[in-house]
Amino acid sequence: MIKIIAEIGQNHNGDMSLARELIAAAKGSGADVAKFQLYDAAALFPKERNEWYEYNCKTEINFDQALELANECRRQGIEFMASPFDCERVRWLERLHVSQIKLASRSICDTKLIEAIVATNLPVIASLGLWTKSVFPTIGSFGQVSYLYCICKYPTPLSDFYFDKVDFTKYSGFSDHSIGVTASIVAMSRGAKIIEKHFTLDKTMHGPDHAGSMTPNELKEISEFRKSLVQCLYGVKDETTKPPNIFSLS
Repeated sequence: MIKIIAEIGQNHNGDMSLARELIAAAKGSGADVAKFQLYDAAALFPKERNEWYEYNCKTEINFDQALELANECRRQGIEFMASPFDCERVRWLERLHVSQIKLASRSICDTKLIEAIVATNLPVIASLGLWTKSVFPTIGSFGQVSYLYCICKYPTPLSDFYFDKVDFTKYSGFSDHSIGVTASIVAMSRGAKIIEKHFTLDKTMHGPDHAGSMTPNELKEISEFRKSLVQCLYGVKDETTKPPNIFSLS
């Protein structure tokens, strides 16, 4: 199956009630995963020349809040996932019994963090937006890594993607920072098995990521295209029919 990850990230704005609403909306709109970000804001974000520094601090999630969100995801029937940005928060994810860990583009060269993630023996999804070398990174001797094609521009113009040159037998999927759903739909049609995209209830909310995020209606559009694509390619008639192994994340 093609997995759709609703990247809630900071879009809860530090409000756990809004975070729960986002989880419910992600589930109701067809996402398989609700993803958050776990960080020490003062350590991760620069204070100077950062107009969002106070917002970054406000959206920091502590362990008890992460536990609350993980439990809410279980209650809603959607997978909880997070990107940790330090070793302590990797240990949080172990305590939360997550199924897999997301490695953000900005962390793709963070050796200490990667070693902590590898030590969990959990599968990893890694975005390569800031990877500059011609070969895929080797995360130690770790084999359970799914790499996402990603362009780190916010938002990314559609003309920057060059999907005709992207090999989705090497990349497992696509982390989409563009406006709208076109890029995600094109990526799925070309073989992406994972789609990750920022998610919001309202693009006009205060915060750096809302304007470029997908809404519940846009998420539904991506989800409906996924279902239609499977039907067209493999004759899968409904969601209860198991797709062929080409959609395996192995």
